[in-house]
Amino acid sequence: MNKPLIYSALVVALALGAAYFYTESFPVVESNSAPCAVSLNPATAPSVSLEPEGVEETTPAQESEGFPYIEIVESCGPYFDGECVNLRTGPGTEFPVVMKLRNHMVLKVASTTERAGTTWYQIGYDTVVKFPERVESEWWVDADYTRLFYDLGPQSTAEKNATSTKNIVIKISELMLYAYENGEIFMNESVSTGLDVTPTPEGSFFVMRKVPDAYMQGPIPDFTDQFYDLPGVPWALYFTHGGAAIHGAYWHDNFGQKWSHGCVNLAPEAAEELYYWADVGTPVSVER
Repeated sequence: MNKPLIYSALVVALALGAAYFYTESFPVVESNSAPCAVSLNPATAPSVSLEPEGVEETTPAQESEGFPYIEIVESCGPYFDGECVNLRTGPGTEFPVVMKLRNHMVLKVASTTERAGTTWYQIGYDTVVKFPERVESEWWVDADYTRLFYDLGPQSTAEKNATSTKNIVIKISELMLYAYENGEIFMNESVSTGLDVTPTPEGSFFVMRKVPDAYMQGPIPDFTDQFYDLPGVPWALYFTHGGAAIHGAYWHDNFGQKWSHGCVNLAPEAAEELYYWADVGTPVSVER
């Protein structure tokens, strides 16, 4: 069911689905359909320092498990149902709200700050922000509403792993994803594939890149003139040069229906399980 809600002067409508060209940025609009997209080159978006006096900022050290990320928890649902966690321009409740954060968004931690007994995380980026002019401030979130974890971050390969014992099969006619290891079923989950006007590409592919936090944005020249931004898209497994990916969707729960602009949407919990199971190079077959 399509239930877009307008929730702030900065955010008009964020986006449902996903398509497949490389892009990314920040929500000023929130609607119900957004092509899936990410840049494949890491970068940090420009920011404006709004840090108050007396606040000491630290950068989390890399641990053996990787780099620090957060998942949003204790927040609102896909249609902004319930009370949402606020993303702010600085580490404190006196700073303006940039956007509302929904459960299962995954964001990279650039630094941490302790202030008045509260830990705040500054958000960074694993990919190039296509429209950096839309990011007008730093992004901060109260750690109390997050789950901190560590991940290796973006991983990529130029070749299919021909000897892999794992493979992923997406059956568009069934709106199902099947994952196999040594011929045994590992996962079978309902998915949302592309709408008829923006279909999921069919054929034999492989996981070219995996990243825990994609940042997807439009418009995309020669594809869509829709303005949209989807930060924190979780557990992305890219399988085409155009940007088609299997990833979690926190903005809808219509799995089992065609709902995206080309990507393959999974429930976030299933997408996380698949993300940690699949290696770069894992074969992906998209069948009618």
